[in-house]
Amino acid sequence: MTELFRMLLLPLLRFLYRVKVTGIEHYHGAGNRVLIVANHTSLLDGVLLAVFLPGRPTFAINTQWANKWYLQPFIPFINLFRMDPTKPLSMKALIDFLKRDRRAIIFPEGRMTVTGSLMKIYEGPGMVAEKSGASVLPIAIDGAQFTPFTYLRGRVPVSWFPQITITILPPRRIEVPSELQGRARRKAARAILENIMNQVTFSTRNYRTTIFAALLDAAKRYGASHIIAEDIARKPLTYRQLIARSFMLSRAICQHTEQGERVGILLPNTLAIIVTFMAMQCRGRVPAMLNFTIGARGLLGACETAQLRTVYTSRRFVEATKLQETISTLLESQISVLYLEDIRDAIPLLHKFAALIASYFPRAIYRRLRGAVAPDDPALVLFTSGSEGMPKGVVLSHSNLLSNCAQVHCHIDVTPRDIVLLALPTFHSFGLTVGVLVPLLEGSKVFLYPSPLHYRLIPEISYEIGTTILFGTNTFLAGYARYAHPYDFYSMRHVVAGAEKLHEETRRTWADKFGIRILEGYGVTEASPVISVNNHIGNKPGTVGRLVVGMELYLAPVPGITGGGRLIVRGPNIMKGHLLHGNQGRLTPPSTERGEGWYDTADIVRIDDEGFITIMGRARRFAKIGGEMVSLTAVEELARKTWPNGTHAALSLSDTKKGERIVLVTDRHGATRKDLLETTRAHGIGELYIPRKIFIVDALPLLGTGKVDYTRLMEQVQTRQIGNALESLGSAGDKC
Repeated sequence: MTELFRMLLLPLLRFLYRVKVTGIEHYHGAGNRVLIVANHTSLLDGVLLAVFLPGRPTFAINTQWANKWYLQPFIPFINLFRMDPTKPLSMKALIDFLKRDRRAIIFPEGRMTVTGSLMKIYEGPGMVAEKSGASVLPIAIDGAQFTPFTYLRGRVPVSWFPQITITILPPRRIEVPSELQGRARRKAARAILENIMNQVTFSTRNYRTTIFAALLDAAKRYGASHIIAEDIARKPLTYRQLIARSFMLSRAICQHTEQGERVGILLPNTLAIIVTFMAMQCRGRVPAMLNFTIGARGLLGACETAQLRTVYTSRRFVEATKLQETISTLLESQISVLYLEDIRDAIPLLHKFAALIASYFPRAIYRRLRGAVAPDDPALVLFTSGSEGMPKGVVLSHSNLLSNCAQVHCHIDVTPRDIVLLALPTFHSFGLTVGVLVPLLEGSKVFLYPSPLHYRLIPEISYEIGTTILFGTNTFLAGYARYAHPYDFYSMRHVVAGAEKLHEETRRTWADKFGIRILEGYGVTEASPVISVNNHIGNKPGTVGRLVVGMELYLAPVPGITGGGRLIVRGPNIMKGHLLHGNQGRLTPPSTERGEGWYDTADIVRIDDEGFITIMGRARRFAKIGGEMVSLTAVEELARKTWPNGTHAALSLSDTKKGERIVLVTDRHGATRKDLLETTRAHGIGELYIPRKIFIVDALPLLGTGKVDYTRLMEQVQTRQIGNALESLGSAGDKC
């Protein structure tokens, strides 16, 4: 490009698009032999790189694209390396070109994105970088996708002059193990380049902010009148309505709570839970999502663990789910329970009007209301079972949650045209992060349904609203498939399974009956939660996909396990720390022998040559029943409460319907599940802890230390070498 041409375009583009370039030091430090790779979001991309990058790099471009009429005016001013992707000699020529210490720019996707996420990456660019020994310099272009020069019209809001940012990332090398040759070597190089390009996409996402600020950014990007949520009441909610109601409710919340205080939310999947969550966010409170299915004792334990003084709920919800005794237990423990209906009725008309006005100037109002809230401050508390059965709090920061939302978007494209059906509970990280926060921040509409167990109704609702994205567990997806009409999921783009292992039968049923491929993922609450996921670009059935962008891992050896190890991870989505019961609300940050920030998932996994992760088993003594984590220790404690003089051991076995089932082995003759049911009701324990079967034995196998030999006991149960089995008893067994 001539300097005159650059001098004319640079100030014009900078004025129109307020172009900001960061990381220019990486460009100068990349060396002489460099392959520059960039995401391809619009027709402006080439012009932007040609104008704002120093020097005169050469563009490696497909011959068909080079002949497009709209590129002809620019061709005399730039260096072109024309390539025919159907001819291997073109790639060889580009390799030779780079070996002469040149710089070339290439778009590895080969075309502009039509999804808003990364398109497929071709093998050629990775092979060129690897064989030429060139440094790979990644460049992220953000903002150009919102111009009229994009292929995303109809998927994203378009404006003439959005701000454009060009971010130059540190250079990298593509190094492939020498033992790989031929096709395997090309695939490995492509996989490395795909990971680099995912990092490019990830770098365009701003997760170093607060959740409410991110909501305001989304409202500005997609329009304040854009509908983003609805529930079974069928009263759609727009961004502006959500912001106004959040301001309105937050005024009442700040009268009962303090800045930075952890505050409980006990609500089902309705619009009220989104409004309450965001109301706390805009006032610097930390919502603690309470699981209403774990019984009074578990709920009280969660409140004690997080040191909650106040819980917000709904009177209508409490009455419908018969939680009056649970609420009484909380009140007896000096925990204040406030009903949203009472708060709503007490809000003066003037305050409602003020909140509506504030929704037109939300940024200024938020800056005044939020207090000193930073991206790394706590934003959420979720609960997972502890080793002794008491709830363990997981504290996630704003940055943890927003980074995981960005990671999900890099692998699963979510657009404003999508409709997400969420029946998963929001007191689980899977439901809250992926089912609520991701749609809110990407402009999608989320339809909230209060229970995932309505197997007949949910497919009908999906058909009615035209669901395009569905998140679920194996248990729930299998239930929907059993009752759904083959056309109920006609509009579905993504079905993502997590929280428990996806059974092959479920996968096959969805493929055969609906023509839909289920994408299986994996995560833990401590990772906000997504750690890995399959997608339509890279999917391997039986695995939980590849590690999401921005994360690192290593496998710790496990005695007796070959070909795998304990999965230990680190990344921006890893929690701030645990809250342990009896620890006075103090935070215990994650750490391993490699230092702080690493989290031991306690899951044993195997990773193949392509990076796909297979879960081999869990090291901890927990079972996942329909996506719920159930402590086997707590099951044993329930048995001890029922039969204090017996010896009991709980085991988890595979189950075709539930994923896993719990059995109890006891030396208490005459033990029945009915006895356990009476104990759960007397102590406020959830019925989820009642085992499906009870095996009665004369004596349990013990170790030399006097502890139960679980390995030997499991072998006996699986080979049916122990006493009598008591089968499920009536409807109580169905509930479990």
